[in-house]
Amino acid sequence: MNLLEQTIVGISEQDNAYRDKAKARLDQLTMPHWALGRLMDLAVDLAGMTRSMRPPIARKAIVTMAGDHGVAAEGVSRFPQEVTPQMVYNFVNGGAGINALARQAGAEVFVVDMGVAADMSELIASGRIISKKVAMGTQNIAKGPAMTREQAISAIEGGIEVANNLADSVDVFGTGDMGIANTTPSTAIVAAVTKSPVDIMTGRGTGLDDDQFNHKIRIVEQALEVNNPDPLDGLDVLTKVGGFEIGGIAGVILGAAAQKKPVLIDGFISTAGALIAHSLAPVVKEYIIAAHSSVEQGHKIMLEHLGCEPYLDLKMRLGEGTGAALAMNLLEAAVAVLTEVATFEEAAVSEADK
Repeated sequence: MNLLEQTIVGISEQDNAYRDKAKARLDQLTMPHWALGRLMDLAVDLAGMTRSMRPPIARKAIVTMAGDHGVAAEGVSRFPQEVTPQMVYNFVNGGAGINALARQAGAEVFVVDMGVAADMSELIASGRIISKKVAMGTQNIAKGPAMTREQAISAIEGGIEVANNLADSVDVFGTGDMGIANTTPSTAIVAAVTKSPVDIMTGRGTGLDDDQFNHKIRIVEQALEVNNPDPLDGLDVLTKVGGFEIGGIAGVILGAAAQKKPVLIDGFISTAGALIAHSLAPVVKEYIIAAHSSVEQGHKIMLEHLGCEPYLDLKMRLGEGTGAALAMNLLEAAVAVLTEVATFEEAAVSEADK
């Protein structure tokens, strides 16, 4: 078996015994029953994922995957492709949105070159980024497949390797992305997997005007028509209309799940990676926490397909892992409720009448 197959085999469901123990404790806390709502649901999930009544979450990592896309040549983004490597430098210098929110959450940011169309050897040699580069960007999905099937496997396995290499020092993973034009392949992925109309799934990305937006819809439709991805085969979808960083995100999700560790997915692009991971191993959903609901209009349909309800809705659409970093604070809160709030018996407080 290759690494991808080994990882998928190693993913199991949450532990129901720990879920039951967590629920039993939360049922007895000194408050009206389930008064903290989804925060308490999250505590049960964390106990089930980590097999612990004191879920370890202190060591947090945001893995921001970077890659370029051949479809950028079709004019589907307002920004030039040169922005991708420029933003990678911004990440490592600590000046991006993800850096600010990761610092606030006490998370470390790991930047991975999955397929940036630029020479990143200086940053790789200095250890400032991780290299899992598959190629110098994907091919143009409006003209043919984004990559070969072998490259798709390589991208996913690169993400798995990152998760595995960080496993001993990370309790909670968050996913992030950087790649000019990457909302276009992400739209193609969700349209293919969910069989939803492209115009409903397509968003304005970096702020397209009406003409640019309609052009983007036509490009996504063309990509799907040219490539005809198999909606039941996540590898085929990634190969035909995906991106190297999207494959890397899928790999991180699969790797985290195999290690029985929670993984917070960010917005539209991260959820495209989650769709690929879920297609390959549906049980991976047991370890996915949907951080937030993106402004990108297709994101809601993505999350519904996964069966995940987002925790935040702040009208965000930056990517990078910002939503995942922000939601890490909720994990801290959920564990605090589970471990620090007294039960009626412990506090000698009278319970409500039955």
